[in-house]
Amino acid sequence: MDYEVVIGLEVHAQLLTESKIFCGCSTKFGAAPNTHTCPVCLGMPGVLPVLNRKVVEFTLRLALATHCQIARTSRFARKNYFYPDLPKGYQISQYELPVAEHGWLDIEINGETKRIGITRIHLEEDAGKLVHDESQSLSYVDFNRTGVPLIEVVSEPDLRTPEEASTYLKKLRDIVRYLDICDGNMEEGSLRCDANISLRPVGSEGFGVKTELKNMNSFRFVQRALEYEIKRQRAVLEQGGTIVQETRLWDSDKGVTHGMRGKEEAHDYRYFPDPDLVPVVVDDEWIENVRKELPELPDAKKARFIKEYGLPEQDAVILTGSKDLADFFEACTARFPQPKKVSNWIMVELLRVLKRDDKEIDQCPVTPEALADLLKMVDENVISGKIAKTVFEEMYVTGKAPELIVEEKGLKQVTDESEIARVIDGVLEAHPNEIEEYRAGKEKLFGFFIGQVMKQTSGKANPKIVNKILKEKLKD
Repeated sequence: MDYEVVIGLEVHAQLLTESKIFCGCSTKFGAAPNTHTCPVCLGMPGVLPVLNRKVVEFTLRLALATHCQIARTSRFARKNYFYPDLPKGYQISQYELPVAEHGWLDIEINGETKRIGITRIHLEEDAGKLVHDESQSLSYVDFNRTGVPLIEVVSEPDLRTPEEASTYLKKLRDIVRYLDICDGNMEEGSLRCDANISLRPVGSEGFGVKTELKNMNSFRFVQRALEYEIKRQRAVLEQGGTIVQETRLWDSDKGVTHGMRGKEEAHDYRYFPDPDLVPVVVDDEWIENVRKELPELPDAKKARFIKEYGLPEQDAVILTGSKDLADFFEACTARFPQPKKVSNWIMVELLRVLKRDDKEIDQCPVTPEALADLLKMVDENVISGKIAKTVFEEMYVTGKAPELIVEEKGLKQVTDESEIARVIDGVLEAHPNEIEEYRAGKEKLFGFFIGQVMKQTSGKANPKIVNKILKEKLKD
Protein backbone atom coordinates (compact mmCIF):
# COMPACT_ATOMS: atom_id res chain seq x y z
CA MET A 1 0.00 0.00 0.00
CA ASP A 2 1.20 3.51 -0.80
CA TYR A 3 1.18 5.97 2.06
CA GLU A 4 0.96 9.75 2.17
CA VAL A 5 2.95 11.66 4.78
CA VAL A 6 1.17 14.32 6.84
CA ILE A 7 3.29 16.75 8.84
CA GLY A 8 2.44 19.72 11.03
CA LEU A 9 4.98 21.85 12.90
CA GLU A 10 4.77 23.60 16.24
CA VAL A 11 7.46 26.28 16.35
CA HIS A 12 8.41 28.17 19.52
CA ALA A 13 10.23 31.47 19.04
CA GLN A 14 11.83 33.13 22.06
CA LEU A 15 11.15 36.86 21.86
CA LEU A 16 13.91 39.46 21.96
CA THR A 17 12.51 41.45 24.85
CA GLU A 18 14.84 42.65 27.58
CA SER A 19 12.56 41.42 30.35
CA LYS A 20 10.36 38.36 30.84
CA ILE A 21 6.72 38.09 29.91
CA PHE A 22 5.19 38.66 33.38
CA CYS A 23 8.02 40.18 35.44
CA GLY A 24 11.05 42.46 35.16
CA CYS A 25 13.75 39.75 35.22
CA SER A 26 16.33 39.80 32.44
CA THR A 27 16.03 37.44 29.48
CA LYS A 28 19.75 37.59 28.66
CA PHE A 29 21.20 34.20 27.68
CA GLY A 30 24.21 32.67 29.41
CA ALA A 31 23.93 34.12 32.93
CA ALA A 32 24.91 32.07 35.99
CA PRO A 33 22.15 29.58 36.92
CA ASN A 34 19.18 30.93 38.87
CA THR A 35 20.37 34.56 38.87
CA HIS A 36 17.62 35.93 36.59
CA THR A 37 14.72 34.97 38.82
CA CYS A 38 12.22 36.63 41.17
CA PRO A 39 9.13 35.62 43.19
CA VAL A 40 6.88 36.17 40.14
CA CYS A 41 8.66 33.89 37.66
CA LEU A 42 9.31 31.34 40.42
CA GLY A 43 5.61 31.26 41.25
CA MET A 44 5.87 32.20 44.93
CA PRO A 45 2.55 32.46 46.87
CA GLY A 46 0.80 35.83 46.74
CA VAL A 47 2.59 37.29 43.70
CA LEU A 48 0.77 38.64 40.64
CA PRO A 49 2.00 38.57 37.04
CA VAL A 50 1.88 41.72 34.87
CA LEU A 51 1.91 41.34 31.08
CA ASN A 52 4.84 42.84 29.14
CA ARG A 53 3.29 45.09 26.43
CA LYS A 54 6.25 44.63 24.10
CA VAL A 55 5.52 40.88 23.98
CA VAL A 56 2.07 41.56 22.52
CA GLU A 57 3.50 44.05 20.02
CA PHE A 58 6.05 41.50 18.79
CA THR A 59 3.27 38.93 18.39
CA LEU A 60 1.23 41.39 16.34
CA ARG A 61 4.22 41.88 14.03
CA LEU A 62 4.40 38.17 13.29
CA ALA A 63 0.62 37.85 12.96
CA LEU A 64 0.55 40.59 10.32
CA ALA A 65 3.58 39.17 8.51
CA THR A 66 1.90 35.76 8.24
CA HIS A 67 -1.52 37.08 7.16
CA CYS A 68 -3.30 36.00 10.35
CA GLN A 69 -6.60 37.21 11.71
CA ILE A 70 -5.88 39.09 14.93
CA ALA A 71 -8.26 38.62 17.84
CA ARG A 72 -9.41 41.87 19.38
CA THR A 73 -9.68 40.02 22.70
CA SER A 74 -7.55 37.07 23.76
CA ARG A 75 -6.77 35.62 27.14
CA PHE A 76 -4.27 33.55 29.04
CA ALA A 77 -4.92 30.09 30.42
CA ARG A 78 -3.16 27.78 32.83
CA LYS A 79 -1.77 24.63 31.28
CA ASN A 80 -1.44 22.20 34.15
CA TYR A 81 1.28 19.56 34.22
CA PHE A 82 4.14 18.58 36.50
CA TYR A 83 7.79 18.71 35.51
CA PRO A 84 10.77 19.70 37.66
CA ASP A 85 11.59 22.76 35.52
CA LEU A 86 8.07 24.21 35.94
CA PRO A 87 8.06 25.91 39.35
CA LYS A 88 4.35 26.80 39.51
CA GLY A 89 3.08 23.37 38.50
CA TYR A 90 1.41 25.01 35.49
CA GLN A 91 2.46 27.05 32.48
CA ILE A 92 0.76 30.30 31.55
CA SER A 93 -0.22 29.89 27.91
CA GLN A 94 -3.22 30.51 25.65
CA TYR A 95 -5.79 27.95 24.59
CA GLU A 96 -9.33 28.83 23.50
CA LEU A 97 -8.63 32.48 22.70
CA PRO A 98 -5.17 32.94 21.08
CA VAL A 99 -3.84 36.25 19.78
CA ALA A 100 -4.05 35.24 16.11
CA GLU A 101 -5.43 32.49 13.87
CA HIS A 102 -5.93 31.40 10.26
CA GLY A 103 -2.79 32.68 8.55
CA TRP A 104 -0.45 31.30 5.90
CA LEU A 105 3.08 31.23 4.51
CA ASP A 106 4.18 30.48 0.94
CA ILE A 107 7.22 28.28 0.42
CA GLU A 108 9.14 27.45 -2.76
CA ILE A 109 9.61 23.74 -3.47
CA ASN A 110 11.18 22.53 -6.73
CA GLY A 111 10.36 25.80 -8.46
CA GLU A 112 6.72 25.76 -7.37
CA THR A 113 4.94 27.78 -4.70
CA LYS A 114 3.03 25.95 -1.98
CA ARG A 115 0.87 27.65 0.64
CA ILE A 116 1.12 26.32 4.20
CA GLY A 117 -1.70 27.26 6.54
CA ILE A 118 -1.08 28.58 10.04
CA THR A 119 -3.65 27.40 12.55
CA ARG A 120 -2.80 29.79 15.36
CA ILE A 121 -0.18 32.00 16.96
CA HIS A 122 -0.30 32.23 20.72
CA LEU A 123 1.74 33.50 23.62
CA GLU A 124 3.15 31.56 26.53
CA GLU A 125 5.95 31.58 29.07
CA ASP A 126 8.95 29.31 28.78
CA ALA A 127 9.85 26.69 31.37
CA GLY A 128 13.23 26.32 33.08
CA LYS A 129 16.08 24.09 31.99
CA LEU A 130 17.26 20.76 33.36
CA VAL A 131 21.02 20.18 33.39
CA HIS A 132 21.83 16.49 33.63
CA ASP A 133 24.91 15.37 35.55
CA GLU A 134 26.62 12.63 33.55
CA SER A 135 28.79 11.55 36.47
CA GLN A 136 25.86 10.68 38.74
CA SER A 137 22.15 10.01 38.55
CA LEU A 138 20.78 13.48 39.19
CA SER A 139 19.80 16.67 37.40
CA TYR A 140 20.08 20.35 38.28
CA VAL A 141 17.38 22.93 37.56
CA ASP A 142 18.16 26.38 36.15
CA PHE A 143 15.13 28.70 36.35
CA ASN A 144 16.69 31.59 34.40
CA ARG A 145 14.64 30.70 31.33
CA THR A 146 11.41 30.41 33.31
CA GLY A 147 9.03 33.17 32.22
CA VAL A 148 10.95 34.10 29.07
CA PRO A 149 8.30 35.06 26.47
CA LEU A 150 7.55 32.63 23.67
CA ILE A 151 5.42 32.79 20.56
CA GLU A 152 4.12 29.41 19.43
CA VAL A 153 3.26 29.11 15.75
CA VAL A 154 1.14 26.05 14.92
CA SER A 155 0.92 25.08 11.25
CA GLU A 156 -1.90 23.25 9.54
CA PRO A 157 -1.04 19.63 8.61
CA ASP A 158 -0.22 20.80 5.07
CA LEU A 159 3.37 19.62 4.86
CA ARG A 160 3.96 16.42 2.91
CA THR A 161 7.72 15.88 2.93
CA PRO A 162 10.67 16.47 5.30
CA GLU A 163 12.05 18.93 2.71
CA GLU A 164 8.83 20.96 2.85
CA ALA A 165 8.98 20.99 6.65
CA SER A 166 12.60 22.21 6.66
CA THR A 167 11.83 24.87 4.04
CA TYR A 168 8.82 26.12 6.00
CA LEU A 169 10.87 26.30 9.19
CA LYS A 170 13.64 28.26 7.43
CA LYS A 171 11.08 30.67 5.98
CA LEU A 172 9.55 31.25 9.40
CA ARG A 173 13.00 31.83 10.90
CA ASP A 174 13.81 34.37 8.17
CA ILE A 175 10.61 36.26 8.96
CA VAL A 176 11.14 36.46 12.74
CA ARG A 177 14.69 37.67 12.09
CA TYR A 178 13.52 40.31 9.62
CA LEU A 179 10.92 41.43 12.16
CA ASP A 180 13.68 41.60 14.80
CA ILE A 181 11.57 39.69 17.31
CA CYS A 182 13.73 36.52 17.63
CA ASP A 183 17.34 35.73 16.77
CA GLY A 184 16.35 32.33 15.36
CA ASN A 185 19.21 30.48 17.04
CA MET A 186 18.15 26.83 17.18
CA GLU A 187 21.34 25.63 18.92
CA GLU A 188 20.74 27.98 21.88
CA GLY A 189 17.04 27.06 21.91
CA SER A 190 15.64 30.48 20.99
CA LEU A 191 13.90 28.80 18.05
CA ARG A 192 12.55 25.33 18.76
CA CYS A 193 10.50 22.99 16.64
CA ASP A 194 8.25 20.03 17.44
CA ALA A 195 6.87 18.00 14.55
CA ASN A 196 3.65 15.99 14.41
CA ILE A 197 3.84 13.29 11.77
CA SER A 198 1.54 10.53 10.59
CA LEU A 199 1.02 8.31 7.56
CA ARG A 200 -2.26 7.56 5.81
CA PRO A 201 -3.20 5.52 2.73
CA VAL A 202 -2.93 7.59 -0.44
CA GLY A 203 -6.37 9.00 -1.27
CA SER A 204 -7.60 8.82 2.33
CA GLU A 205 -9.08 11.99 3.85
CA GLY A 206 -8.72 10.98 7.48
CA PHE A 207 -5.48 11.25 9.44
CA GLY A 208 -3.36 8.41 10.72
CA VAL A 209 -2.15 8.10 14.32
CA LYS A 210 0.50 10.77 14.86
CA THR A 211 3.71 10.89 16.82
CA GLU A 212 5.33 14.08 18.08
CA LEU A 213 9.06 14.54 17.53
CA LYS A 214 11.15 16.65 19.89
CA ASN A 215 14.82 17.54 20.50
CA MET A 216 15.62 18.75 16.98
CA ASN A 217 17.94 21.74 17.22
CA SER A 218 18.88 22.30 13.58
CA PHE A 219 17.18 22.30 10.17
CA ARG A 220 19.20 19.26 9.18
CA PHE A 221 18.07 17.35 12.26
CA VAL A 222 14.43 18.26 11.61
CA GLN A 223 14.70 16.81 8.12
CA ARG A 224 16.64 13.72 9.22
CA ALA A 225 14.30 12.99 12.14
CA LEU A 226 11.24 13.19 9.88
CA GLU A 227 12.88 10.96 7.26
CA TYR A 228 13.66 8.35 9.90
CA GLU A 229 10.17 8.51 11.42
CA ILE A 230 8.55 8.06 7.99
CA LYS A 231 10.58 4.89 7.43
CA ARG A 232 9.81 3.63 10.95
CA GLN A 233 6.06 4.21 10.69
CA ARG A 234 5.87 2.73 7.19
CA ALA A 235 7.68 -0.42 8.37
CA VAL A 236 5.29 -0.79 11.33
CA LEU A 237 2.20 -0.41 9.11
CA GLU A 238 3.49 -2.74 6.38
CA GLN A 239 4.11 -5.43 9.00
CA GLY A 240 0.49 -5.15 10.16
CA GLY A 241 1.28 -3.24 13.34
CA THR A 242 -0.28 -0.06 14.72
CA ILE A 243 1.29 3.31 15.43
CA VAL A 244 1.21 4.41 19.07
CA GLN A 245 0.38 8.05 19.74
CA GLU A 246 3.41 9.20 21.66
CA THR A 247 6.15 11.77 22.02
CA ARG A 248 9.48 10.62 20.60
CA LEU A 249 12.96 12.11 20.97
CA TRP A 250 15.45 12.47 18.14
CA ASP A 251 18.88 11.00 18.89
CA SER A 252 21.21 12.85 16.51
CA ASP A 253 24.21 10.64 17.37
CA LYS A 254 22.45 7.40 16.44
CA GLY A 255 20.16 8.91 13.80
CA VAL A 256 17.01 7.39 15.32
CA THR A 257 13.95 8.40 17.30
CA HIS A 258 12.91 6.65 20.49
CA GLY A 259 9.80 6.79 22.65
CA MET A 260 9.68 9.28 25.51
CA ARG A 261 6.10 9.21 26.80
CA GLY A 262 2.50 8.87 25.70
CA LYS A 263 1.26 11.90 23.79
CA GLU A 264 -1.09 14.08 25.84
CA GLU A 265 -4.40 15.47 24.59
CA ALA A 266 -5.59 18.99 25.37
CA HIS A 267 -7.93 17.78 28.12
CA ASP A 268 -4.99 16.19 29.92
CA TYR A 269 -3.68 19.67 30.68
CA ARG A 270 -6.95 20.85 32.30
CA TYR A 271 -6.78 24.31 30.72
CA PHE A 272 -8.72 27.05 32.46
CA PRO A 273 -8.53 30.87 32.26
CA ASP A 274 -5.80 32.33 34.45
CA PRO A 275 -7.57 34.27 37.22
CA ASP A 276 -4.54 36.54 37.81
CA LEU A 277 -4.45 37.99 34.28
CA VAL A 278 -7.04 40.17 32.57
CA PRO A 279 -7.95 39.58 28.90
CA VAL A 280 -5.59 41.06 26.29
CA VAL A 281 -7.43 43.75 24.31
CA VAL A 282 -6.00 44.85 20.96
CA ASP A 283 -7.69 47.73 19.15
CA ASP A 284 -7.51 48.72 15.48
CA GLU A 285 -5.24 51.69 16.18
CA TRP A 286 -2.63 49.48 17.81
CA ILE A 287 -2.73 47.02 14.91
CA GLU A 288 -2.35 49.80 12.32
CA ASN A 289 0.54 51.38 14.21
CA VAL A 290 2.34 48.02 14.19
CA ARG A 291 1.54 47.51 10.51
CA LYS A 292 3.07 50.88 9.58
CA GLU A 293 6.33 49.96 11.32
CA LEU A 294 6.73 46.56 9.66
CA PRO A 295 10.03 46.24 7.76
CA GLU A 296 10.32 45.00 4.19
CA LEU A 297 9.92 41.22 4.45
CA PRO A 298 11.93 38.54 2.58
CA ASP A 299 9.52 37.96 -0.33
CA ALA A 300 9.08 41.68 -0.99
CA LYS A 301 12.81 42.30 -0.74
CA LYS A 302 13.55 39.43 -3.13
CA ALA A 303 11.14 40.84 -5.70
CA ARG A 304 12.70 44.30 -5.35
CA PHE A 305 16.24 42.96 -5.75
CA ILE A 306 15.22 41.27 -9.01
CA LYS A 307 13.48 44.38 -10.35
CA GLU A 308 15.72 47.15 -9.00
CA TYR A 309 19.13 45.51 -9.34
CA GLY A 310 18.41 43.20 -12.27
CA LEU A 311 19.61 40.15 -10.35
CA PRO A 312 18.75 36.55 -11.30
CA GLU A 313 16.16 35.03 -8.99
CA GLN A 314 18.67 32.61 -7.44
CA ASP A 315 20.96 35.50 -6.50
CA ALA A 316 18.05 37.38 -4.95
CA VAL A 317 16.95 34.32 -2.97
CA ILE A 318 20.41 33.87 -1.44
CA LEU A 319 21.02 37.57 -0.74
CA THR A 320 17.68 38.04 0.99
CA GLY A 321 18.08 34.85 3.02
CA SER A 322 18.92 37.06 5.99
CA LYS A 323 18.30 40.73 6.62
CA ASP A 324 21.93 41.32 7.57
CA LEU A 325 23.16 39.80 4.29
CA ALA A 326 20.66 41.85 2.27
CA ASP A 327 21.78 45.00 4.09
CA PHE A 328 25.43 44.12 3.41
CA PHE A 329 24.70 43.76 -0.32
CA GLU A 330 22.85 47.07 -0.52
CA ALA A 331 25.53 48.94 1.42
CA CYS A 332 28.20 47.52 -0.90
CA THR A 333 26.19 48.30 -4.04
CA ALA A 334 25.59 51.88 -2.90
CA ARG A 335 29.38 52.41 -2.94
CA PHE A 336 30.10 50.27 -6.01
CA PRO A 337 26.96 50.38 -8.22
CA GLN A 338 27.49 47.18 -10.19
CA PRO A 339 24.98 44.81 -8.50
CA LYS A 340 25.85 41.61 -10.34
CA LYS A 341 29.57 41.91 -9.61
CA VAL A 342 28.80 42.61 -5.96
CA SER A 343 26.41 39.67 -5.85
CA ASN A 344 28.99 37.31 -7.39
CA TRP A 345 31.66 38.29 -4.89
CA ILE A 346 29.34 37.95 -1.92
CA MET A 347 27.98 34.57 -2.98
CA VAL A 348 31.27 33.03 -4.14
CA GLU A 349 34.01 34.51 -1.98
CA LEU A 350 32.35 36.03 1.09
CA LEU A 351 29.86 33.26 1.84
CA ARG A 352 32.57 30.66 1.21
CA VAL A 353 34.83 31.93 3.98
CA LEU A 354 31.90 32.53 6.33
CA LYS A 355 30.72 28.95 5.84
CA ARG A 356 34.27 27.66 6.28
CA ASP A 357 34.60 29.46 9.62
CA ASP A 358 30.98 28.88 10.69
CA LYS A 359 30.31 32.61 10.98
CA GLU A 360 27.29 34.79 10.32
CA ILE A 361 27.50 37.89 8.15
CA ASP A 362 27.35 40.17 11.20
CA GLN A 363 30.62 38.56 12.38
CA CYS A 364 32.41 39.26 9.11
CA PRO A 365 35.58 41.38 9.54
CA VAL A 366 35.22 42.70 5.97
CA THR A 367 32.81 45.64 5.87
CA PRO A 368 30.59 46.28 2.83
CA GLU A 369 32.50 49.51 2.23
CA ALA A 370 35.83 47.65 2.20
CA LEU A 371 34.52 45.05 -0.24
CA ALA A 372 33.21 47.84 -2.50
CA ASP A 373 36.63 49.49 -2.45
CA LEU A 374 38.26 46.19 -3.42
CA LEU A 375 35.88 45.79 -6.37
CA LYS A 376 36.63 49.36 -7.46
CA MET A 377 40.32 48.52 -7.58
CA VAL A 378 39.60 45.57 -9.86
CA ASP A 379 37.29 47.66 -12.03
CA GLU A 380 39.92 50.40 -12.38
CA ASN A 381 42.66 47.87 -13.25
CA VAL A 382 44.65 48.64 -10.12
CA ILE A 383 44.72 44.91 -9.37
CA SER A 384 43.59 41.83 -11.27
CA GLY A 385 40.65 39.67 -10.31
CA LYS A 386 43.02 36.89 -9.26
CA ILE A 387 45.05 39.20 -7.04
CA ALA A 388 41.80 40.56 -5.61
CA LYS A 389 41.04 37.13 -4.16
CA THR A 390 44.40 37.13 -2.38
CA VAL A 391 43.75 40.65 -1.08
CA PHE A 392 40.29 39.62 0.08
CA GLU A 393 41.68 36.73 2.14
CA GLU A 394 44.09 39.16 3.81
CA MET A 395 41.25 41.62 4.46
CA TYR A 396 39.22 38.84 6.05
CA VAL A 397 42.07 37.78 8.34
CA THR A 398 43.39 41.21 9.31
CA GLY A 399 40.48 43.58 8.78
CA LYS A 400 42.82 45.91 6.87
CA ALA A 401 41.68 48.15 4.00
CA PRO A 402 42.37 46.75 0.51
CA GLU A 403 44.43 49.80 -0.51
CA LEU A 404 46.77 49.25 2.43
CA ILE A 405 47.24 45.55 1.67
CA VAL A 406 47.95 46.20 -2.00
CA GLU A 407 50.49 48.87 -1.07
CA GLU A 408 52.21 46.80 1.63
CA LYS A 409 52.54 43.70 -0.56
CA GLY A 410 53.29 45.49 -3.83
CA LEU A 411 50.32 43.95 -5.63
CA LYS A 412 49.41 46.76 -8.00
CA GLN A 413 48.69 45.56 -11.50
CA VAL A 414 51.36 46.06 -14.15
CA THR A 415 49.84 48.13 -16.96
CA ASP A 416 53.03 49.50 -18.54
CA GLU A 417 52.93 48.05 -22.07
CA SER A 418 56.69 48.27 -22.55
CA GLU A 419 57.29 46.36 -19.32
CA ILE A 420 54.77 43.67 -20.29
CA ALA A 421 56.26 43.46 -23.82
CA ARG A 422 59.69 42.89 -22.27
CA VAL A 423 58.37 39.99 -20.16
CA ILE A 424 56.59 38.48 -23.19
CA ASP A 425 59.78 38.66 -25.25
CA GLY A 426 61.59 36.74 -22.54
CA VAL A 427 58.88 34.04 -22.42
CA LEU A 428 58.85 33.62 -26.21
CA GLU A 429 62.63 33.45 -26.36
CA ALA A 430 62.60 30.63 -23.80
CA HIS A 431 60.01 28.55 -25.72
CA PRO A 432 60.83 28.46 -29.45
CA ASN A 433 59.39 24.96 -29.94
CA GLU A 434 56.04 26.00 -28.51
CA ILE A 435 55.99 29.01 -30.83
CA GLU A 436 56.43 26.76 -33.87
CA GLU A 437 53.67 24.42 -32.68
CA TYR A 438 51.32 27.36 -32.06
CA ARG A 439 51.94 28.82 -35.51
CA ALA A 440 51.41 25.36 -36.96
CA GLY A 441 47.85 25.36 -35.59
CA LYS A 442 48.10 24.27 -31.95
CA GLU A 443 46.20 27.33 -30.70
CA LYS A 444 45.67 25.95 -27.19
CA LEU A 445 49.30 26.89 -26.49
CA PHE A 446 48.19 30.53 -26.31
CA GLY A 447 46.96 29.80 -22.79
CA PHE A 448 50.37 28.33 -21.98
CA PHE A 449 52.09 31.57 -22.98
CA ILE A 450 49.61 33.61 -20.97
CA GLY A 451 50.32 31.45 -17.92
CA GLN A 452 54.07 31.90 -18.31
CA VAL A 453 53.74 35.69 -18.51
CA MET A 454 51.50 35.79 -15.44
CA LYS A 455 53.95 33.57 -13.62
CA GLN A 456 56.84 35.88 -14.46
CA THR A 457 54.85 38.90 -13.17
CA SER A 458 53.47 37.10 -10.09
CA GLY A 459 49.98 37.49 -11.54
CA LYS A 460 50.21 41.27 -11.66
CA ALA A 461 50.27 41.86 -15.44
CA ASN A 462 47.07 43.26 -16.89
CA PRO A 463 45.46 40.28 -18.71
CA LYS A 464 43.94 42.41 -21.48
CA ILE A 465 47.28 44.03 -22.31
CA VAL A 466 49.05 40.65 -22.16
CA ASN A 467 46.52 39.17 -24.60
CA LYS A 468 46.86 42.07 -27.04
CA ILE A 469 50.68 42.18 -27.12
CA LEU A 470 51.06 38.38 -27.17
CA LYS A 471 48.73 38.03 -30.16
CA GLU A 472 50.69 40.69 -32.05
CA LYS A 473 54.04 39.06 -31.35
CA LEU A 474 52.88 35.53 -32.22
CA LYS A 475 51.82 36.73 -35.68
CA ASP A 476 55.44 37.53 -36.62
